[in-house]
Amino acid sequence: MKRLKINYLFIGLVTVLLALALWPSIPWHSSGLDRTEQIKARGVLRVSTLNSPLTYYTVNKAPAGMDYELAKRFADYLGVKLQITVRQNLSELFDDLEEDKADVLAAGLIYNSDRQSRFRTGPTYYSVSQQLVYRMGKPRPPNLGALKGRLTVASDSAFASTLRDIRQNQYPDLDWAISTDQSPNALLEAVADGKLDYTVGDSVSIALLQRIHPQLAVAFDITDEEPVTWYMARDEDDSLYAAMLDYFNQMAEEGAMARLDEKYLGHVGTFDYVDTRTFLRAIDSMLPAIRPLFQKYASEIDWRLLAAISWQESHWNPQATSPTGVRGMMMLTRNTADSVNVSDRTDPEQSIRGGSAYLVKMMEKVPPTIPEDERIWFALAAYNMGYAHMLDARRLTEKQKGNPDSWADVKQRLPMLSQKRYYSQTTYGYARGQEAYNYVENIRIYQLSLVGYLQEQERKLAQQAAMEAQLGKDYPAVAPQVAMN
Repeated sequence: MKRLKINYLFIGLVTVLLALALWPSIPWHSSGLDRTEQIKARGVLRVSTLNSPLTYYTVNKAPAGMDYELAKRFADYLGVKLQITVRQNLSELFDDLEEDKADVLAAGLIYNSDRQSRFRTGPTYYSVSQQLVYRMGKPRPPNLGALKGRLTVASDSAFASTLRDIRQNQYPDLDWAISTDQSPNALLEAVADGKLDYTVGDSVSIALLQRIHPQLAVAFDITDEEPVTWYMARDEDDSLYAAMLDYFNQMAEEGAMARLDEKYLGHVGTFDYVDTRTFLRAIDSMLPAIRPLFQKYASEIDWRLLAAISWQESHWNPQATSPTGVRGMMMLTRNTADSVNVSDRTDPEQSIRGGSAYLVKMMEKVPPTIPEDERIWFALAAYNMGYAHMLDARRLTEKQKGNPDSWADVKQRLPMLSQKRYYSQTTYGYARGQEAYNYVENIRIYQLSLVGYLQEQERKLAQQAAMEAQLGKDYPAVAPQVAMN
């Protein structure tokens, strides 16, 4: 009996010791742990965001977006899994922090001093200006004091804070409506569709949306450049902020931040309304007939990128011919066509198959030190001006202390290949580098438009189907009455 009691005491002691050892790792226990330790103990970084062409979206059912990639890498840095929650508006987003449903908000949010009493910001990762937008075709207001319609902005946004300051200091009669249920991007789309007169957005989000909604027009900037940051809860605990600061510094030192910036922001340049409108119309009228060919032969890249390349080359015209003799939907030279077994360059299927095969060859030749998601841009530059000239651009980049494996660095040197002071230093001499630069950047813009436009079409079809299904529930079908004689 005594021995049995000793065994129980021993077991109890072991249990207590194990509990003490494992206590910090129990997900539901947080007492005494700082925020970063709590996240690690939980094994999950909870991030809330908004759906937009920059922050978070899905392509081929896979998540993408600048904020998504940054959050995924931050979770990896902490050694935990990432849990993304998409909210419909800013109010829901900040509620997640206040109710401890999120550790971080990563949604392209502008720094706002009004939020500092309740929330804390992380490091700046890009900058934007606030802009007033209206629909193309309507009168362009010269300033905020000359608006001829209703101005609407999202609640809890930095835009509302800016307007309050402007009303106090410049336009005392300025008035606006607050939307509590729509995100800033949803309001931008509403203006583009003619459902709202004006709203305020950030310059990057507007530039990206114009690729899908070209009728969205910028009237003027209402602020200078402002930082975009992540948000977290404000308290005495600095651990999450310290981890975030170290992570962003590490990203910058490794060049990963510059690559992400190039990937998502590097091609956000000047906007051409006519060109964008022409392309979107072609998506509706021309693409359905040839889409199966792009899907069939896009082996190493997304089919929408292959379609964008073809549009840049020929505007999807199988009979297209240049003064230099290149022909077809992928504008192949005779030698290139022979190398990929294309006998008729004007045949759409042969041209698309051959162009895709040649691009694969270019990608296989690209030096292996170049990151996987940037190899296509180097291959396209080589496709346009020749592989040897692309290598010259890389050597020139390295000579000027840039990174020859970074498209952001190399593309800046492409125009130099047509300037004697620079091409005289290269192995293969003069090249139409500016043309190659424009070629790749245009393709990236067309790809952005195509992906976003098709996604919007799918979203509208899904909404319509849901409405029809709901209508069917509200008004069930009634069997017809058959008259009896």
